[in-house]
Amino acid sequence: MTEIRTTLRFILNGQDIVLSDVPATRTLLDYLRLDCGLKGSKEGCAEGDCGACTVLVGKLDATGLLAYETVTACITFMGQLDSAHVVTIEHLSPPEGPLHPVQQAMVDYHGSQCGFCTPGIVMSLYALWMRNPQPSGKAVETSLQGNLCRCTGYKSIFNAARAISTYGRPETDTLVTERDSITARLKALKDGARVELGSGKARIILPASVDDLATVYLENPGATIVSGATDVGLWVTKFMRDIGPLIFIGDIAGLRDIGREGDRLVIGAGVTYTRARAEMVAAFPQLAELWDRIAGEQIRNRGTIGANIANGSPIGDTPPPLIALGADVTLNRGGVRRTLPLEDFFIAYGKQDRQAGEFVESVSVPLLPEGEHFACYKLSKRRDEDISSACGAFRVKLDGDGKVASARVAFGGMAATPKRAKAVEAALVGQPWTEAGIAAAVAAFPTDYQPLTDMRASAEYRLTAAQNLLKRFFLETTGRAERLVREVA
Repeated sequence: MTEIRTTLRFILNGQDIVLSDVPATRTLLDYLRLDCGLKGSKEGCAEGDCGACTVLVGKLDATGLLAYETVTACITFMGQLDSAHVVTIEHLSPPEGPLHPVQQAMVDYHGSQCGFCTPGIVMSLYALWMRNPQPSGKAVETSLQGNLCRCTGYKSIFNAARAISTYGRPETDTLVTERDSITARLKALKDGARVELGSGKARIILPASVDDLATVYLENPGATIVSGATDVGLWVTKFMRDIGPLIFIGDIAGLRDIGREGDRLVIGAGVTYTRARAEMVAAFPQLAELWDRIAGEQIRNRGTIGANIANGSPIGDTPPPLIALGADVTLNRGGVRRTLPLEDFFIAYGKQDRQAGEFVESVSVPLLPEGEHFACYKLSKRRDEDISSACGAFRVKLDGDGKVASARVAFGGMAATPKRAKAVEAALVGQPWTEAGIAAAVAAFPTDYQPLTDMRASAEYRLTAAQNLLKRFFLETTGRAERLVREVA
């Protein structure tokens, strides 16, 4: 019999919080501002895009180590905070001062103008400083991907970020000096129980394990499963949808594993983009650029690969490369598992091959055999923190005669689902890997895709871009792209 607890328990700054009555869709930002009077976190976009509401959330990892990450409070639900330490900007320095080193650097380097975005920027730089006291320019850029400054004060903010360590050292910071104490308090909160609060649409459920999740979801197939809430959060804040009851799975240990199993990389459905990066890039170096362009750091800290697959979005960034790599997805319904090719999981817009009470448990990706070519390209209006206009992945194997032995091409943003370009693949296979062979394959794109025109791109742009990405892939695999760059330079 699974033990059931009827309270949410977490630490807010230095205070122990116990809640027994909280709506399923209550956001952390509303709780901080309306219930606690902590006004430092601002609502700018209510969709996790601008970073003005950024806070730190510390949780224990599988080894019991405490790790803090930035999150956007506007699309973080209260049910995600059980056994966590929430740190807001009010915790950085006492009301009477002095300012925290991050704050003082922002003041001295004129990093704040209107000031609305400043608290979120301070918290992002705080997280960076704690893990990297002497950051490179690239590290600063990455940490600020999820923070927008409408006053265009980025140069001053960058200068402040590089100067923080002249004002203080991380080892004297409160989050370091009190780490052992906070760790002990969080361990005491993790009792292994299932958490249940409320009733009806307001019900919150935090399963105790994967098996418990299978039981709970089978009993409540109409509930909404929430992993990182980076997409589901907008259903509430933007579309005002009533999506309760909610089942939160982000802290289920059995869904947070990632590792090699033979010649495959197996990724639990609860593995975040941030957590997955090292393993994914080690296995597939070609995905490094794409991975760092998935949303901003706050979203990567919360969003999961499993949820990116499960919600079936035609513009999700991970399905195209995973399909090109031949990934499989494992589904669980009441403890009964089945595995199918990822490309077959997507049936139509908004429809996946998933039965009532069935959830995505893991995705398994074959390692790329030596000698095969693979690449993935993302096109978007903004380089950072933007949704793809189109995302294409290409994989080819050449035989000893320089002909295409096999090919897999997959795109997001080109159809109602992430979809393989089977006509393009057929045009490639058996043909020499030459400009003439590529030209024939390019002509097959309209057979596979009839893209739509929307706010992100026109149909004509998407089709032309997809064709040109195949040409780019050819040039890169033959070394001609590098030669062309040198010639232009």
